Amino acid sequence: MLNVLETFLDSMKSTAVQDEDQPLHVGEVMACWIYLAGLELAKVAVQAGINTTTDNELKAILEEDLKLGTSQRKRLHDFMIKEGITLPPAPEDMPISDPNSIPLGVKLTDNVIANELSLKIVSLIMRAAGAASESIRTDVGLLFIQFQAEKLAFANRLKHLMRKRGWIKVPPFYVPPGSQQQ
Repeated sequence: MLNVLETFLDSMKSTAVQDEDQPLHVGEVMACWIYLAGLELAKVAVQAGINTTTDNELKAILEEDLKLGTSQRKRLHDFMIKEGITLPPAPEDMPISDPNSIPLGVKLTDNVIANELSLKIVSLIMRAAGAASESIRTDVGLLFIQFQAEKLAFANRLKHLMRKRGWIKVPPFYVPPGSQQQ
């Protein structure tokens, strides 16, 4: 089966070399800075979730997100350094702790951890889409398309776990006026 995204990315790679000598515009710089700042903040939230949960499936998905975030942070960090972009401040890593020693009034539930992660993923997907669509340089657009695709694939696995556990938040169904309700 033909992978449309891979085909698109391969064609974009061939043109990426043509415009790497062009300077980044302020929107591209801002997109890089904000996305990296978002990844840095998401990292500590995910580390806190790993420290908090006793659910092995949730812990595994949090660890998967931590690996994906680390990969994206490294690629974006290296790109920004190469382009001379100032890096956003990054919070320190969370120390490893025992989930059973967290007081109940402070400890987040697995439901809250999963939904908080979901919101962070949605935010980063939207940021990546905006950055890709506003980029003039092909290499910048390609970087954000890759980030978006990776986050979308991860979000699908997270959604599956959230549905399985009953954690997914579903807004009320819309029934247009005048339609028959079932």
